[in-house]
Amino acid sequence: MLEKLMPKSDEFFDDFDAQCARTVEGAKLLHELLSDFRDVPARVQALKDVEHKGDEVTHTAFNRLHQQFITPFDRGQIHTLLSRIDDVLDLTNAAAARLLYYEIESTRADATELARLLLISTQKVQEVVAALRLIKKPEQILAGCLEIKRLETQADEVLRAGMGRLFKSGVDTLTIIKWKEILDLIETATDKCQGVANVIEGVVLEHS
Repeated sequence: MLEKLMPKSDEFFDDFDAQCARTVEGAKLLHELLSDFRDVPARVQALKDVEHKGDEVTHTAFNRLHQQFITPFDRGQIHTLLSRIDDVLDLTNAAAARLLYYEIESTRADATELARLLLISTQKVQEVVAALRLIKKPEQILAGCLEIKRLETQADEVLRAGMGRLFKSGVDTLTIIKWKEILDLIETATDKCQGVANVIEGVVLEHS
């Protein structure tokens, strides 16, 4: 049903795909950095460059949204979807930047695990967003959305446990404050992945 309602233009779907690809790339860079904590300035800069490219994609897509009369689905949903995906990459970049600005000297296992969950979440987002292009199996998309939500719940649990270990670690108060912010940023990025899933669910349920 939804497939019949959609215009044949693939431009918005191309924008979604490009934006998701940048987001996965950024999450992968963050996970690699936290897994192998060296060359921090260069690797943070690499992620910043990816974030700038993502912003360019988002800017182009927003311009298209204002200029194009026919859209594949509701304009508000398209705007929200683009914004939520962009938020994921922005938060990923923000977490990496603080590793540099706060002069973090070594990684923490909880941060690495959160980054791993974020990477998996962005890959699942990429999968379900791509499936919107030829939406022949809405149940498959909805199952992907549920998996994103499961990953977000798991990230919540890792964050809570990680905070507990951080406060019990005996490190100084300033280090606790720095790591609390970094952990929060990574977990919030997974929240935004869930936000993407919520928008996609709305599109599928509205038109299926």
